[in-house]
Amino acid sequence: VQLVESGGGLVQPGGSLTLSCAYSGFTVDGYAIGWFRQAPGQEREGVSCISVSDETTMYTDPVKGRFTVSSDNAKSTVYLQMNNLKPEDTAVYYCAAEADLSCIKVDAHYRWDRNIANDFGSWGQGTQVTVSS
Repeated sequence: VQLVESGGGLVQPGGSLTLSCAYSGFTVDGYAIGWFRQAPGQEREGVSCISVSDETTMYTDPVKGRFTVSSDNAKSTVYLQMNNLKPEDTAVYYCAAEADLSCIKVDAHYRWDRNIANDFGSWGQGTQVTVSS
């Protein structure tokens, strides 16, 4: 399993950015692809999840209504469209993958204790997003 994030950068508050996660080395059916972020001195937190085979999605509370996750199976890529960015969105963003996992299950886990990073076993190297004027 290989995951490579790209698309990070510097953006002003209120701006938009689209991150990409190119995946390879596995058959995506039955996999969940998650987006996470980690700010300096803080724990890694969940952002979004997509079950690529049926495009089921979930979003965590801080990003709901502003971020959109999607997939392009032909390009083996998952995207995270981020709109109305805020300074508190500044973090390193990671994508992660796990077999035999549904985003419905991830969402249920998130509603229970917010710590969904442990649901995923394969991770990319991360891409930096900085929101600042």
